[in-house]
Amino acid sequence: MTRWLAAVFLLALGTTPALAQSCTFTMPNINFGTVDLTTGVNYNTTVNFQASCTGTAGSIVRICPNFNAGSGGVDGTGANRYMLNGVNQLRYNLYRNAAFTTVWGSRIWGLPPIPPTINITLNGAGSGTSTTAVRGRIFSGQPAVPVGSYTSSFAGAQTRVNYAYSTSGTCVAITTANLNPTQTPFTVSAVVGGACIVSATAMSFGTQTLLNANVDATNALSVRCPSAIPYTVGLNGGNAGASNPAARLMSNGANSVTYGIYRDAARSLGWGDTIGVNTEAGTGTGSAQSYTSYGRIAPQATPPAATYTDTIVVTVTY
Repeated sequence: MTRWLAAVFLLALGTTPALAQSCTFTMPNINFGTVDLTTGVNYNTTVNFQASCTGTAGSIVRICPNFNAGSGGVDGTGANRYMLNGVNQLRYNLYRNAAFTTVWGSRIWGLPPIPPTINITLNGAGSGTSTTAVRGRIFSGQPAVPVGSYTSSFAGAQTRVNYAYSTSGTCVAITTANLNPTQTPFTVSAVVGGACIVSATAMSFGTQTLLNANVDATNALSVRCPSAIPYTVGLNGGNAGASNPAARLMSNGANSVTYGIYRDAARSLGWGDTIGVNTEAGTGTGSAQSYTSYGRIAPQATPPAATYTDTIVVTVTY
Protein backbone atom coordinates (compact mmCIF):
# COMPACT_ATOMS: atom_id res chain seq x y z
CA MET A 1 0.00 0.00 0.00
CA THR A 2 1.36 3.31 -0.96
CA ARG A 3 0.67 6.18 1.34
CA TRP A 4 1.05 9.89 0.60
CA LEU A 5 2.00 12.40 3.15
CA ALA A 6 0.99 15.92 2.23
CA ALA A 7 1.94 19.07 3.99
CA VAL A 8 0.04 22.27 3.54
CA PHE A 9 1.87 25.55 3.99
CA LEU A 10 -0.01 28.74 4.79
CA LEU A 11 1.78 31.72 3.35
CA ALA A 12 0.97 35.12 4.80
CA LEU A 13 2.33 38.59 4.18
CA GLY A 14 1.77 41.14 6.88
CA THR A 15 1.04 44.76 5.86
CA THR A 16 -0.11 47.90 7.64
CA PRO A 17 -2.92 49.58 5.75
CA ALA A 18 -2.45 53.33 5.03
CA LEU A 19 -5.09 55.42 6.72
CA ALA A 20 -6.96 57.96 4.65
CA GLN A 21 -6.26 61.50 5.73
CA SER A 22 -9.11 63.55 7.13
CA CYS A 23 -9.03 67.27 7.94
CA THR A 24 -11.33 69.85 9.46
CA PHE A 25 -10.90 73.63 9.22
CA THR A 26 -11.91 76.71 11.14
CA MET A 27 -11.98 80.16 9.55
CA PRO A 28 -13.46 82.98 11.70
CA ASN A 29 -15.31 85.97 10.31
CA ILE A 30 -13.13 89.02 9.73
CA ASN A 31 -14.64 92.12 11.35
CA PHE A 32 -12.79 95.43 11.11
CA GLY A 33 -15.27 97.16 13.40
CA THR A 34 -15.90 100.89 12.86
CA VAL A 35 -13.38 102.70 10.67
CA ASP A 36 -12.95 106.43 10.02
CA LEU A 37 -11.83 106.89 6.44
CA THR A 38 -11.19 110.61 6.93
CA THR A 39 -8.07 109.93 9.01
CA GLY A 40 -5.92 108.79 6.07
CA VAL A 41 -4.64 105.60 7.74
CA ASN A 42 -4.85 101.88 6.95
CA TYR A 43 -7.02 99.68 9.17
CA ASN A 44 -5.62 96.22 9.91
CA THR A 45 -6.94 93.12 11.62
CA THR A 46 -5.88 89.47 11.98
CA VAL A 47 -7.69 86.14 12.42
CA ASN A 48 -6.34 82.57 12.43
CA PHE A 49 -7.12 79.87 9.89
CA GLN A 50 -6.89 76.57 11.78
CA ALA A 51 -6.48 73.05 10.38
CA SER A 52 -6.72 69.73 12.23
CA CYS A 53 -5.85 66.48 10.42
CA THR A 54 -5.63 62.75 11.14
CA GLY A 55 -4.16 59.89 9.13
CA THR A 56 -1.05 57.73 8.94
CA ALA A 57 1.55 58.59 11.56
CA GLY A 58 4.58 60.38 10.14
CA SER A 59 2.84 61.34 6.90
CA ILE A 60 2.65 64.90 5.58
CA VAL A 61 -0.75 66.33 4.81
CA ARG A 62 -0.58 69.25 2.36
CA ILE A 63 -3.36 71.85 2.67
CA CYS A 64 -4.30 74.45 0.07
CA PRO A 65 -6.83 77.07 1.35
CA ASN A 66 -8.23 78.99 -1.63
CA PHE A 67 -10.02 82.30 -0.94
CA ASN A 68 -11.61 83.74 -4.05
CA ALA A 69 -12.99 87.25 -4.63
CA GLY A 70 -15.84 87.15 -2.13
CA SER A 71 -19.31 88.41 -2.98
CA GLY A 72 -18.00 91.99 -3.11
CA GLY A 73 -15.76 91.20 -6.06
CA VAL A 74 -12.14 91.88 -6.92
CA ASP A 75 -10.24 93.98 -9.46
CA GLY A 76 -8.53 92.46 -12.47
CA THR A 77 -5.22 91.91 -10.68
CA GLY A 78 -6.27 90.61 -7.27
CA ALA A 79 -4.75 93.67 -5.58
CA ASN A 80 -8.11 94.96 -4.37
CA ARG A 81 -11.05 93.02 -3.01
CA TYR A 82 -14.23 94.94 -2.21
CA MET A 83 -16.84 95.06 0.52
CA LEU A 84 -20.18 96.45 -0.57
CA ASN A 85 -22.95 98.66 0.77
CA GLY A 86 -25.45 98.74 -2.07
CA VAL A 87 -23.45 100.08 -5.02
CA ASN A 88 -20.77 101.62 -2.80
CA GLN A 89 -17.41 99.84 -2.66
CA LEU A 90 -14.85 99.70 0.14
CA ARG A 91 -11.38 98.55 -0.93
CA TYR A 92 -9.55 95.97 1.21
CA ASN A 93 -7.59 92.76 0.85
CA LEU A 94 -6.43 89.62 2.67
CA TYR A 95 -2.73 88.87 3.15
CA ARG A 96 -0.45 85.97 3.99
CA ASN A 97 2.38 87.95 5.62
CA ALA A 98 2.80 90.48 8.41
CA ALA A 99 4.06 93.14 6.00
CA PHE A 100 0.74 93.07 4.10
CA THR A 101 2.55 92.59 0.80
CA THR A 102 1.57 89.03 -0.24
CA VAL A 103 -2.12 88.67 -1.09
CA TRP A 104 -3.88 85.51 0.10
CA GLY A 105 -5.45 84.40 -3.15
CA SER A 106 -6.66 81.26 -4.85
CA ARG A 107 -5.47 78.75 -7.44
CA ILE A 108 -8.98 78.54 -8.80
CA TRP A 109 -9.77 82.20 -9.57
CA GLY A 110 -7.42 82.83 -12.51
CA LEU A 111 -5.55 85.75 -10.92
CA PRO A 112 -1.86 85.88 -9.94
CA PRO A 113 -2.17 85.88 -6.12
CA ILE A 114 -2.10 82.31 -4.78
CA PRO A 115 -2.79 80.81 -1.34
CA PRO A 116 -0.10 79.59 1.03
CA THR A 117 0.93 75.93 1.09
CA ILE A 118 0.37 74.54 4.58
CA ASN A 119 2.04 71.25 5.58
CA ILE A 120 1.12 69.23 8.66
CA THR A 121 3.34 66.33 9.73
CA LEU A 122 1.17 63.84 11.60
CA ASN A 123 2.55 62.74 14.96
CA GLY A 124 2.90 59.22 16.31
CA ALA A 125 -0.78 59.14 17.09
CA GLY A 126 -1.60 60.11 13.52
CA SER A 127 -2.81 63.63 14.17
CA GLY A 128 -1.61 67.19 13.73
CA THR A 129 -2.76 70.81 13.72
CA SER A 130 -1.66 74.15 12.29
CA THR A 131 -2.57 77.80 12.76
CA THR A 132 -1.98 80.33 10.00
CA ALA A 133 -2.60 84.06 10.34
CA VAL A 134 -4.95 85.69 7.83
CA ARG A 135 -4.37 89.44 7.80
CA GLY A 136 -6.90 91.94 6.53
CA ARG A 137 -6.31 95.56 5.56
CA ILE A 138 -8.72 98.36 4.60
CA PHE A 139 -6.74 100.81 2.55
CA SER A 140 -6.30 104.49 3.29
CA GLY A 141 -7.12 107.03 0.60
CA GLN A 142 -10.87 106.32 0.51
CA PRO A 143 -12.35 109.46 2.13
CA ALA A 144 -15.24 109.61 -0.34
CA VAL A 145 -16.71 106.23 0.68
CA PRO A 146 -20.12 106.92 2.30
CA VAL A 147 -20.80 105.86 5.88
CA GLY A 148 -22.62 102.59 6.45
CA SER A 149 -22.11 98.84 6.89
CA TYR A 150 -20.00 97.02 4.29
CA THR A 151 -19.70 93.25 3.81
CA SER A 152 -18.35 90.55 1.52
CA SER A 153 -19.33 86.90 1.86
CA PHE A 154 -16.98 83.98 1.24
CA ALA A 155 -19.40 81.10 0.83
CA GLY A 156 -20.06 78.43 -1.76
CA ALA A 157 -17.58 78.72 -4.63
CA GLN A 158 -15.85 81.68 -2.96
CA THR A 159 -13.79 79.47 -0.67
CA ARG A 160 -12.41 75.94 -1.08
CA VAL A 161 -9.75 74.05 0.87
CA ASN A 162 -8.06 71.08 -0.84
CA TYR A 163 -5.82 68.62 0.98
CA ALA A 164 -3.99 65.32 0.39
CA TYR A 165 -0.90 63.34 1.41
CA SER A 166 2.15 64.88 -0.21
CA THR A 167 5.92 64.89 0.23
CA SER A 168 7.09 67.66 -2.09
CA GLY A 169 6.01 70.50 -4.32
CA THR A 170 3.24 73.00 -3.84
CA CYS A 171 -0.55 73.10 -3.94
CA VAL A 172 -0.72 72.91 -7.72
CA ALA A 173 -1.37 69.18 -8.02
CA ILE A 174 -3.68 69.11 -5.04
CA THR A 175 -5.86 71.92 -6.34
CA THR A 176 -5.86 70.66 -9.91
CA ALA A 177 -6.97 67.23 -8.77
CA ASN A 178 -9.72 68.84 -6.66
CA LEU A 179 -8.77 66.59 -3.76
CA ASN A 180 -11.07 66.59 -0.72
CA PRO A 181 -12.72 69.94 -1.51
CA THR A 182 -13.95 71.48 1.74
CA GLN A 183 -15.92 74.70 2.17
CA THR A 184 -14.90 77.13 4.92
CA PRO A 185 -17.44 79.97 4.72
CA PHE A 186 -16.76 83.31 6.41
CA THR A 187 -17.63 86.98 5.98
CA VAL A 188 -15.59 90.17 5.94
CA SER A 189 -17.29 93.26 7.37
CA ALA A 190 -16.70 96.85 8.45
CA VAL A 191 -18.71 99.89 9.45
CA VAL A 192 -17.62 103.16 7.89
CA GLY A 193 -18.24 105.91 10.42
CA GLY A 194 -16.22 108.78 11.78
CA ALA A 195 -16.70 112.22 13.29
CA CYS A 196 -16.51 115.73 11.92
CA ILE A 197 -13.37 117.72 12.71
CA VAL A 198 -13.17 121.52 12.64
CA SER A 199 -10.30 123.98 12.98
CA ALA A 200 -10.00 127.76 12.63
CA THR A 201 -7.30 130.39 12.34
CA ALA A 202 -7.28 133.60 14.39
CA MET A 203 -8.96 136.74 13.11
CA SER A 204 -6.86 139.87 13.65
CA PHE A 205 -7.99 143.43 12.97
CA GLY A 206 -4.46 144.68 13.50
CA THR A 207 -3.53 147.92 15.29
CA GLN A 208 -5.93 150.84 14.83
CA THR A 209 -5.62 154.44 15.98
CA LEU A 210 -9.17 155.61 15.34
CA LEU A 211 -12.33 153.61 14.69
CA ASN A 212 -13.86 156.19 12.34
CA ALA A 213 -14.13 153.83 9.30
CA ASN A 214 -14.81 150.19 8.63
CA VAL A 215 -11.99 147.88 9.69
CA ASP A 216 -12.19 144.49 7.96
CA ALA A 217 -10.49 141.16 8.58
CA THR A 218 -10.99 137.52 7.68
CA ASN A 219 -10.06 134.10 8.98
CA ALA A 220 -10.23 130.52 7.65
CA LEU A 221 -12.26 127.58 8.90
CA SER A 222 -11.67 123.96 7.90
CA VAL A 223 -14.33 121.26 8.29
CA ARG A 224 -13.78 117.58 7.57
CA CYS A 225 -16.79 115.26 7.75
CA PRO A 226 -17.38 111.71 6.49
CA SER A 227 -18.60 111.48 2.92
CA ALA A 228 -22.27 112.31 2.23
CA ILE A 229 -22.90 113.53 5.79
CA PRO A 230 -24.84 116.86 5.85
CA TYR A 231 -23.65 119.36 8.45
CA THR A 232 -23.97 122.98 9.57
CA VAL A 233 -21.30 125.33 10.91
CA GLY A 234 -22.28 127.82 13.58
CA LEU A 235 -20.40 130.56 15.47
CA ASN A 236 -21.50 131.46 18.97
CA GLY A 237 -21.92 134.95 20.36
CA GLY A 238 -18.47 135.15 21.91
CA ASN A 239 -17.65 135.92 25.51
CA ALA A 240 -20.50 138.43 25.74
CA GLY A 241 -23.04 135.91 24.43
CA ALA A 242 -24.22 138.28 21.70
CA SER A 243 -27.44 137.17 20.01
CA ASN A 244 -26.80 139.49 17.05
CA PRO A 245 -23.85 138.26 14.93
CA ALA A 246 -23.08 141.90 14.01
CA ALA A 247 -22.92 143.04 17.63
CA ARG A 248 -20.24 140.87 19.23
CA LEU A 249 -17.81 142.47 21.66
CA MET A 250 -14.04 142.42 21.98
CA SER A 251 -13.19 143.47 25.51
CA ASN A 252 -10.44 144.73 27.74
CA GLY A 253 -11.73 145.02 31.26
CA ALA A 254 -14.78 147.30 31.25
CA ASN A 255 -14.02 148.66 27.79
CA SER A 256 -15.09 147.02 24.55
CA VAL A 257 -15.15 147.21 20.76
CA THR A 258 -18.27 146.16 18.85
CA TYR A 259 -17.69 144.02 15.79
CA GLY A 260 -19.47 141.48 13.59
CA ILE A 261 -18.69 138.22 11.79
CA TYR A 262 -20.34 137.47 8.45
CA ARG A 263 -20.71 134.66 5.94
CA ASP A 264 -20.14 136.83 2.87
CA ALA A 265 -17.51 139.30 1.69
CA ALA A 266 -20.11 142.09 1.51
CA ARG A 267 -20.63 141.68 5.27
CA SER A 268 -24.40 141.48 4.85
CA LEU A 269 -25.11 137.94 6.11
CA GLY A 270 -24.37 137.55 9.79
CA TRP A 271 -22.80 134.29 10.96
CA GLY A 272 -24.37 133.00 14.13
CA ASP A 273 -25.45 129.65 15.55
CA THR A 274 -29.17 129.43 14.76
CA ILE A 275 -29.36 126.46 12.39
CA GLY A 276 -31.18 127.26 9.17
CA VAL A 277 -31.13 131.00 9.88
CA ASN A 278 -27.53 132.24 10.08
CA THR A 279 -25.31 129.17 9.81
CA GLU A 280 -23.36 127.68 6.92
CA ALA A 281 -24.42 124.28 5.54
CA GLY A 282 -22.38 121.66 3.73
CA THR A 283 -22.11 117.96 2.89
CA GLY A 284 -19.06 115.96 3.88
CA THR A 285 -16.67 114.59 1.29
CA GLY A 286 -14.25 112.91 3.67
CA SER A 287 -11.71 115.63 2.88
CA ALA A 288 -11.22 119.07 4.43
CA GLN A 289 -13.64 121.74 3.18
CA SER A 290 -12.68 125.39 3.60
CA TYR A 291 -14.79 128.37 4.66
CA THR A 292 -13.95 132.04 5.16
CA SER A 293 -15.54 134.18 7.84
CA TYR A 294 -15.56 137.93 7.32
CA GLY A 295 -15.11 140.28 10.27
CA ARG A 296 -15.90 144.01 10.44
CA ILE A 297 -15.51 146.73 13.03
CA ALA A 298 -17.97 149.44 12.05
CA PRO A 299 -17.25 153.14 12.89
CA GLN A 300 -17.69 153.82 16.61
CA ALA A 301 -16.23 155.72 19.49
CA THR A 302 -12.61 154.76 19.95
CA PRO A 303 -12.00 153.16 23.38
CA PRO A 304 -8.79 153.59 25.38
CA ALA A 305 -5.66 152.12 23.78
CA ALA A 306 -5.30 148.46 24.71
CA THR A 307 -5.53 144.94 23.27
CA TYR A 308 -9.13 143.86 22.80
CA THR A 309 -10.08 140.19 22.37
CA ASP A 310 -12.99 137.83 22.12
CA THR A 311 -13.29 134.03 21.89
CA ILE A 312 -15.63 132.44 19.34
CA VAL A 313 -16.67 128.79 19.57
CA VAL A 314 -17.21 127.03 16.23
CA THR A 315 -19.80 124.25 16.35
CA VAL A 316 -20.33 121.67 13.61
CA THR A 317 -23.71 119.95 13.84
CA TYR A 318 -24.23 116.72 11.84
